[in-house]
Amino acid sequence: MSIAPPAREPAWPLSRSAIGLWVAEGVIESLVLAVGATAFLLFVPSTAGGPVPVLRWSIPVVVVLAAIVFVGVRPWLRFRVHRWEVTGDAVYTLTGWLTRTWTLVPVSRIQTVDVTRGVLQQLFGLASVAVLTASSQGTVRVPHLESDVAHRVADDLARRAEQVRDQAT
Repeated sequence: MSIAPPAREPAWPLSRSAIGLWVAEGVIESLVLAVGATAFLLFVPSTAGGPVPVLRWSIPVVVVLAAIVFVGVRPWLRFRVHRWEVTGDAVYTLTGWLTRTWTLVPVSRIQTVDVTRGVLQQLFGLASVAVLTASSQGTVRVPHLESDVAHRVADDLARRAEQVRDQAT
């Protein structure tokens, strides 16, 4: 049975709490960059030759610009481009900013459904669902759903995949 992808985008965005999680990740990334920039400014003498004088003022500027993107822009863009949907026949995801990746896994191909919660996800009440098939390219990940939604989706998919297997035997 071949399932063609629908002509429309998947219906559901990720949880809005994902924005907070991505902002927190952006703050952490920005702090790591700031520590590196501070170490450079402290340990590399300003009297060193070559490109060091230019780097002493350009590195902090780049770190501030990166922090603005990591905290103020990227989380909102990610929220707008990540979508998912579970239909009667398949699980669909649409991801990516510049390169859009459409992934479809038919319910009949599902072997395992996993729910995972990372440390930051737990702080924000989120979980991710991974739908695995026998194919190395067949895994669909739906990140950053509300924890209860993720568990309901996983239970529903596991139950439907089991019914499909029972019908095939």
